[in-house]
Amino acid sequence: MRTRTACVAIALLLLQSAAAERAFAQASEDPEGRLRALGLTLPSSNNAPAGNYVSAVRTGNLIYLATHGECGTPLRGKVGAGVSVDSAYASARRVGLCMLGTLKAELGDLRRVVRIVRVTGMVNSAPDFTDQPKVINGCSDLLVAVFGDKGRHARGVLGVASMADGRSVGIEMIVEVRD
Repeated sequence: MRTRTACVAIALLLLQSAAAERAFAQASEDPEGRLRALGLTLPSSNNAPAGNYVSAVRTGNLIYLATHGECGTPLRGKVGAGVSVDSAYASARRVGLCMLGTLKAELGDLRRVVRIVRVTGMVNSAPDFTDQPKVINGCSDLLVAVFGDKGRHARGVLGVASMADGRSVGIEMIVEVRD
């Protein structure tokens, strides 16, 4: 009798484990599910352009996102002179969320993303600051957390003398999508 009870218990554990694996696989295919699992929500796409341009342009299966800053009040100042790498990393992560909000507004569903192709980050830097890649990792790390391998991308990082509104971080992105 104990053997049978043990077998039933093991069978139930295996079924629960298989169900958990299926749920994880489904969530891993759903970027918005991953965002929820990370405790993150997308900001509404109200990142209106500050000039005569649009936030996103689709040509073929590529979407080009214009340079984004943080939604709301951005981190301002020069990284390496008053703004820490950690603060700028967090800002780059928030910029990534804003870009995902714009992308969702364009696509309606982030599951249509085939892959993140390229990210270009600009960091308002002190003249001797050289850790710009560590700052833009805030965005890159977020994209990989949300999209898995589809979030791995080519990247360019620039240190710049100044940015609009004195913001510390600006990022643009190219994304491959499917219909």
